Amino acid sequence: MTAAGLHVARLADAAGPTVRNAVTALLRELGLTTIFGNPGSTELPMFRDLPADFRYELGLQESIVLAMADGFAQATRRAALVNLHSSAGVGHAMGNLFTAYRNQTPLVVTAGQQARSILPNDPFLYAERATELPRPFVKWACEPARAEDVPAAILRAWNVAMQAPRGPTFVSIPIDDWERPCRPIAIARTSNRVAPDPDALETAATLLDRADRIAIVAGAGVAHDDARSALLTLADRVDAGVWIAPMAARNPFPEDHARFRGFLPASREAIVAALAGHDAVLVLGAPVFVQHVEGAGPFVPEGAQLIQIGNDPDQAARLPAGLGIVGDLCLALPALTQRLRPRPASVMTSATAPSPSPDTLTDALLMSRLAALRPDRLAIVEEAPSTRGPLHDFFPIRAEDEFHTCASGGLGHGLPAAVGVALARPDVPILCLLGDGSAMYAIQGLWSAAQAGADIAFVIVNNGGYAALDQFGALFGIEVVGSKLPGIDFVKLAEAQGMPATRVADPGHLDDAIRALFAARGPRLLEIIVTCQTDAVQQEAAQTEGKS
Repeated sequence: MTAAGLHVARLADAAGPTVRNAVTALLRELGLTTIFGNPGSTELPMFRDLPADFRYELGLQESIVLAMADGFAQATRRAALVNLHSSAGVGHAMGNLFTAYRNQTPLVVTAGQQARSILPNDPFLYAERATELPRPFVKWACEPARAEDVPAAILRAWNVAMQAPRGPTFVSIPIDDWERPCRPIAIARTSNRVAPDPDALETAATLLDRADRIAIVAGAGVAHDDARSALLTLADRVDAGVWIAPMAARNPFPEDHARFRGFLPASREAIVAALAGHDAVLVLGAPVFVQHVEGAGPFVPEGAQLIQIGNDPDQAARLPAGLGIVGDLCLALPALTQRLRPRPASVMTSATAPSPSPDTLTDALLMSRLAALRPDRLAIVEEAPSTRGPLHDFFPIRAEDEFHTCASGGLGHGLPAAVGVALARPDVPILCLLGDGSAMYAIQGLWSAAQAGADIAFVIVNNGGYAALDQFGALFGIEVVGSKLPGIDFVKLAEAQGMPATRVADPGHLDDAIRALFAARGPRLLEIIVTCQTDAVQQEAAQTEGKS
């Protein structure tokens, strides 16, 4: 701290409470006593005399920090506090800030700023236009005009982050603000649940009652609004099958339930084909629809009524057709169910994929054996894009499980997010499923897991490259460059950061390794050397040809 800053600190101590005192009291009242950060010079005064009831969770890079907080906030269902460095630190965090925004994760992100007195001179490590840098991936951003306004800015950031649809907020705080005189502030309590329009629900009920065959498409908003049981009741009431919306980042419906119909692809024509034969499509907690490839034509089958309900007014505003209703699903679904006529239950069965060959260690075999040997209750954090198909086919997420993945499509979120989930839910075993390419975006997160003693089973699906990119390139007839990642030793990477690790490449050793993985406690890693699906098909064809 500068001599002038030290003088201000002494004056503040003599005069009474400071901004830091007021913020500390506010954070304690809000339950924000866990701080995720990577400290820099411009935010050090925030941590002077940090109270014993606060804990600082260190990540070794700001993107790690942001994703740890994201997982923690999702698991606690409350905004988490993130502390970053000025411009460079915020810049490092931007990829996972984008993911948190798309995940609709409530976060209060604070960032250091240089002293106000030297800002006109473009000082070292200052943030130029600090509130503009994190946009558009925050709901609200502020650098308070006065030091004494910092507590009120943080309180507003909390309230905005927790309002539906939830998301990150940002407050830039000059380094010399913390020592300025400031009185505690009062906290206004706000309710963040929004009830749907009753007249719109009546209209929706009329449309659904007229339909002969209803399809329900559920997205992450069902999980965000804690409406899974209400969805199941609704599906039973109208005798509907339930699909999971394209790119859903949470599990809205048990995938081992007879009403579960599968996952919709992010392709307009493929969605219409999957929903063919239905004359009403009810979309819950998801946009209509996320697309990953260009498409044309209708969004739902011709003649089908389209109804969307969710807490995000932006999703309703861009609804391409039909009826959009804005409201919390925990309130909307019971109210809609009461208005609907009950229908007799038909016999529904879920399709099952054929068992993968036990002779070749593919990601399909890995998913099948993980599902067979997993514990009764599990939280799963996944970032293995090329393995997502086998995950859907062979590893159903059950009602008692919790599932998290990345809504943005960016990499480097899953590994540190698992650390945050584990910190929030120490009573639940965590399975973190990662591709080798994804893991390398955030590999230093293993250190944070080891330091925290987090109960996480990390599984690295090592196929030697960015296999998801190869698969996508094949759609365009493109041979992808820069997609191979040979020679990475994840066992050594884990051990170097204080974590026990093993490797399996033989399918005959797979079950024993998985049993040992789930039996252990604390942070541990299992690297699985898999044969890519395309390679496996070629291998099986060669074996068949040789036998003939």
